[in-house]
Amino acid sequence: MKSDAAIITERIEKLFKRAPKTIYKIECVNDRFDRTYNFFFEEHPKGKRPHSTPLHTVERYEIAYLEQLIKQIRQKTQLTIYFAGFTGQHWPYAQTMIQKKPIPNEYKLDED
Repeated sequence: MKSDAAIITERIEKLFKRAPKTIYKIECVNDRFDRTYNFFFEEHPKGKRPHSTPLHTVERYEIAYLEQLIKQIRQKTQLTIYFAGFTGQHWPYAQTMIQKKPIPNEYKLDED
């Protein structure tokens, strides 16, 4: 069975077209209700609406595992990775903040 990193990078390679005047990024979303991490591939051509494509859902809900997964993805691609739902959390090994400030309309942890 393929690893999560292999599945994500394989799908990124299929979607990344290197079109001119287009912004590409990867988004990792913390779904704390389902206890999963969801990855999306986003492309935004200049003058057009952005388009988001689901890449993969990681069932293993451990922040240390996610840190290693992100490291493997960054070795394979130079695309920027954005995080949502991680406000105030730190990577266990690197000890840096995952997401510095919440994105608009993001569910805040202190609202439980």
